[in-house]
Amino acid sequence: MSSKKRAVSSGLPPLLIISMAFISGFCIMAIEMLGARIMAPYFGGSQVVWGSIITIFMLALAMGYLLGGRLSTRNPNGTTFGLFFIGAALFCLPIILFADLTMRPIFLNIEDPRYGSLLACIIMYFVPIGILGMISPYSVRLLVQSQDHSGHMAGQLFFISTLGSAAGTLATSFYFVLWFDVNQIMWGSIAALLMAGGVILLIDYLRNAQPSPARVPSHEK
Repeated sequence: MSSKKRAVSSGLPPLLIISMAFISGFCIMAIEMLGARIMAPYFGGSQVVWGSIITIFMLALAMGYLLGGRLSTRNPNGTTFGLFFIGAALFCLPIILFADLTMRPIFLNIEDPRYGSLLACIIMYFVPIGILGMISPYSVRLLVQSQDHSGHMAGQLFFISTLGSAAGTLATSFYFVLWFDVNQIMWGSIAALLMAGGVILLIDYLRNAQPSPARVPSHEK
């Protein structure tokens, strides 16, 4: 018996998984770069606000990495992977629809902008960014074929994901904010996440619908 432990294949093409890691990294940084603009009418755009945004994003991603890694040990599959994107998109909707309802009472009741901005960030960003953080460790599990394969695939995936984050930062701060308003960029990020999740679910469904070679009767082989 081979000493290498084989991973259960998700059936998803590796290129698709890697591409989705790029999209998730892009959207994370696009949303983060918009954070200060969304909060500026109430808490300003000072270093205090940026400190709150960066802190909550880092904590949300850390929690996402932890939970995503744990979920990846329980029958990793394309359906769950696709639902991460759709779930993150849905939890981004309150950032657009309820930002004013969230920040106004916080601004009126908490005088110190440090704690007011921190609380607003937790309410608006923690859940969707946490879900996006679950994608990277889950992607690694879907890609890994053996223990010897794990380090290479993890490095490749985090490389692509970080490139996506860099692209999202530059595209949002250099171009998108000049061409579109904040809500339009947020809607674009939500649409990208929904489309990514839909593509994953569709491909996963089509691949699972195909008859497995193991099910073909021996006399037909």
